[in-house]
Amino acid sequence: MGNIRHPKDGRIFTRMDSATMGKGRIGQIERGWRNELALAVLALVFGFGLVRPALQAQSGASSAQSQPAALQDQNIPDAPSTVQPPPKIDPQASEESSSHAQPNQNGAGQDAPGQAPTNETTPPPPMPPIQTLPPGTGPRNQLNPEEKLYTIPVIVNFVQVPVTVKNSDGVPVYGLAPKDFTVKENGKIQTLTFFTTDPYPLSVAILLDVGMPDVDLQKINETYSALVGAFSPYDEVALYTYSSTVSQVVDFTGHSQRLTAALNEMKLVRGHSNGPPVLNGPLANNGPIVNGMPVGGPEVTPGNIGPPKENHVLNDAILRAALDLGKREKGRRKVIFVISDGREFGSQASYRDVLKVLQTRDIQVKGVVVDVGTVPIIKQIERFHIKGQGYSDLLPKYSAATGGGQVYGELTRNTIEKAYVEIASDARNQYTLGYVPQAVGGSSAYRSVEVIVHKKGLKVTAKDGYYAVPTAR
Repeated sequence: MGNIRHPKDGRIFTRMDSATMGKGRIGQIERGWRNELALAVLALVFGFGLVRPALQAQSGASSAQSQPAALQDQNIPDAPSTVQPPPKIDPQASEESSSHAQPNQNGAGQDAPGQAPTNETTPPPPMPPIQTLPPGTGPRNQLNPEEKLYTIPVIVNFVQVPVTVKNSDGVPVYGLAPKDFTVKENGKIQTLTFFTTDPYPLSVAILLDVGMPDVDLQKINETYSALVGAFSPYDEVALYTYSSTVSQVVDFTGHSQRLTAALNEMKLVRGHSNGPPVLNGPLANNGPIVNGMPVGGPEVTPGNIGPPKENHVLNDAILRAALDLGKREKGRRKVIFVISDGREFGSQASYRDVLKVLQTRDIQVKGVVVDVGTVPIIKQIERFHIKGQGYSDLLPKYSAATGGGQVYGELTRNTIEKAYVEIASDARNQYTLGYVPQAVGGSSAYRSVEVIVHKKGLKVTAKDGYYAVPTAR
């Protein structure tokens, strides 16, 4: 390396050898590369800091696969979805996860100095002391002796009175209001708390007397289709037969097909034969006879020769139906529908006892009387009761006492079918009055009921009274 003077202007230049020139050039290039690399690193750092929030806003938290593994391990809930409900978080799981959280920068699992603790747990209260007793010495009642062990419910008698109102022509009268009625119990006016004219579904027990003369029973057999048609799909009907005993043919059902099938089978049942009974001769059913006297049977004397008296257990049949109706659900109007000649003989239950059961369970008795019971002269004669000959006027008494209305005395098929429709319609579409009487203590007591309509020319049909349920003291 040496100095060289310019030939024209005299400037002096320093001459370098090739090795020295190469080293200077490389150092200059190296310094330039380092400066450019530093600028690129700074641009990358500041550029990533500005772009990262925008990338997080676009990607969202719903893509769990794109998140780092460290973020997936943390219990960070996703954003709420508009399609699926948010998942339920177990409090125990959240507490356990918080207890195993990663240590912060200030210390492993400890809060920074001067800050309130965030995961402080309250210790449970101390357990009360447990006292043990020797076996068999503990008291049976662990409660306070002065406290009541149980509460006895007090039964409140809510009385419902179905009422039928008809004009002088026997046509039902509708459209009356609560102000048109007055109800008295034991002579005292009661305050009505319930009034409705809505129809009620019926629970009906049909009692068919198969001990009638065969000619009358066959007349009834022709009216079975009208009998089934008198009831609505909301009603339930059971069928009983009685003569000397009581039998249930069909249990309570709302299917008219079952009732129709049972009544069709009843057409094969025959009633009593017409004409006087045969007491002597080969057709008499008196057993073997030697020298005109029966063998193996009771001694026959001229004083007791006559037709045997057959049982006609009307009271027992009504009692059986009343007990079954008492088990039906509340909210239904319960009716016993008797198709008979009205005779009663040989029942084990008395009229008074059966009537008490009916009035306790709010059951109405309605009836259609056929045969000789419909003849006015015979009806007047049979009012004079002869001991040992039974009764023939009990069915109208049952009906009047329970609010069933009149007993239809019919002789023709058309009038019997018409009676079916009227009986079912009257029972379903009655006025229903309700009130809460005064509490009755002690034993059950009979209470008379009187219903008055404040319009002239109208006939009211309602039950005579009821037996109140005693209240618990």
